[in-house]
Amino acid sequence: MEKLYRRNPHEWRKGNYPSMDAAVARAFDARSEFHFAELGNRRGADAIVLALKPEYSGDRVFAFGVGLASMVFLAYNGKMEFYLTESLDPQKLYNSARNIEIAAWKLANTRDGRGEPLLLSNDLAGDVRNLSFEREFGKMIAYQDVMAQIAAQRTNRVIRRVVQSLATAAFLPI
Repeated sequence: MEKLYRRNPHEWRKGNYPSMDAAVARAFDARSEFHFAELGNRRGADAIVLALKPEYSGDRVFAFGVGLASMVFLAYNGKMEFYLTESLDPQKLYNSARNIEIAAWKLANTRDGRGEPLLLSNDLAGDVRNLSFEREFGKMIAYQDVMAQIAAQRTNRVIRRVVQSLATAAFLPI
């Protein structure tokens, strides 16, 4: 989220935060459980969809970051910490990994009416291509996939795999 704010510094100002750090701290405040009035209490995919609506005038980075973080939070049964004896639903973890893929694609490809990206992320122009966001999203996806595999092996469950085109992809339920 901090990286997105660095590429889009005008966004945290939309939320009337004194600094980028204040916006990030608010998004990850454990007491909120990712319920924020300015997002209409949207979490997960709903917050990501809001962030990428061209008509949305609020802090897009905040909405996108809250959406991603709460999606992962919900995949872990809405807990910030858990114990080895507790079980996780491998399908929720798998679905969250696919949703991160969809969110990354939508972030890179959603444009406004003038054809400009709604949020700057990767930079493909110039001599040096900056794909650092792709790497970050790849790590998040890999972590969720590994946790899904561990949870599936632990409970002897099978993960239903979903194949879909990213261009028309709908977010999967968590």
